[in-house]
Amino acid sequence: MTKEYDLIAIGGGSGGLSAAERAAKYGARSAVIEAGKLGGTCVNLGCVPKKIMWYGASVAHMLNDAPAYGFSVKQEGFDWGKLITQRNQYVTNINDWYHTYLRDSNIDEIQGYARFVDDHTLEVNGEQYKANHIVIAPGSYPVVPEIEGAALGITSDGFFALNEQPRRVAVVGSGYIAVELAGMLNAVGTDVTMFLRGEHLLRKFDPMLRESLMEEMLSDGVNIISSSQIERIERADDGTLTLTCAGGQIQTGFDQLIWAIGRQPLSADLGLDRTAISMDAQGYIKVDEFQNTSVSGVYALGDVTDAPQLTPVAIAAARRLSDRLFGGMLDRRLDYSLVPSVVFSHPPIATVGLTEDEARESHGEAVKVYQSRFTPMYHAFTEHQTKVAMKLVCVGAQEKIVGCHIIGFGADEMLQGFAVAIRMGATKKDFDDTIAIHPTGSEELVTMR
Repeated sequence: MTKEYDLIAIGGGSGGLSAAERAAKYGARSAVIEAGKLGGTCVNLGCVPKKIMWYGASVAHMLNDAPAYGFSVKQEGFDWGKLITQRNQYVTNINDWYHTYLRDSNIDEIQGYARFVDDHTLEVNGEQYKANHIVIAPGSYPVVPEIEGAALGITSDGFFALNEQPRRVAVVGSGYIAVELAGMLNAVGTDVTMFLRGEHLLRKFDPMLRESLMEEMLSDGVNIISSSQIERIERADDGTLTLTCAGGQIQTGFDQLIWAIGRQPLSADLGLDRTAISMDAQGYIKVDEFQNTSVSGVYALGDVTDAPQLTPVAIAAARRLSDRLFGGMLDRRLDYSLVPSVVFSHPPIATVGLTEDEARESHGEAVKVYQSRFTPMYHAFTEHQTKVAMKLVCVGAQEKIVGCHIIGFGADEMLQGFAVAIRMGATKKDFDDTIAIHPTGSEELVTMR
């Protein structure tokens, strides 16, 4: 017998859970299908454990700075195992909470892998399910290159399974996951070498951000090798890894290699070939501005679509979708412009809107840029100092702010409020007319000249 619902979400991550939860609040009979742990990548292998590790790395920096503030600190080492144990317990507590929350919200939890039988029927563990509305939100997975010995490395998933701190690590990649993992490991004492296929870190970010981050990471002792194409990985007799790059360059002595070269949508095993749902060449499910796929009553959101791979984006899209389907808000949808984001590098990066290059490409001579670079008061007398750099990208006679980019101490906590203002159409004059909060780093955003 086929069981029927008003809404079924494929995937128990941020997007699927949010769609089902919002639908259930409207009285819809909802279910979530998940084969792994509830919470998806964010809770289990992404945002949550990553931020805990980032906090740990930040404590390491502060311990180094403590003598400058008059503290006599004796450091007796770093217990990787203790941090990992506490991190894992924190994640487990969230997993357990989700199970309880689904039960309390009258949302059915179906454990297993969902596959389409036809456009409107799913099969899980031999049982069939139908729904008036099916939301596809299974997430994505980290990519491993097809080169000799690639399996000797791990991905970000493997990083969160490390029970012992690696001594010397190669991080391959230049995106936000690569710089976050490299920064964490370096801060707690691991020798880190990054291998970039191109010239820059964070290639799609504003040049000020990527150049400043490169400078800071090099200053922190991260070895960065640009324009390196790895061709082969081998394990030496002593158990360490040897990397051979194009042109014959060889790097040896790594006890761990982390692939951080991108992610791909988890769409291949959904049985979409039995449906009329359209995908692009990379496997992303095609959707319109309302998250509709090419099949009526079937939707997709989150990392399985070609949208920003950010937890709040998936949550926002899911909630708006259920508002539209069950809450009578027929025009409710997510506006994907001006999505703020933070990279938890060392130092952190916060960004929203157009880069300077993007703005000039779209608006030409109408672009005006304001910048600031300074040493934050926190580093007034610490031995190791990091700079803060900020940029406002403005357009037109009214100098409407279309981009805001920050790197440095406190950047991760500065941007949220400014992102609200920019979404509301704030101009440079609006910023200028706002009284500064002194002394803070964020006051620079309203005092730039």
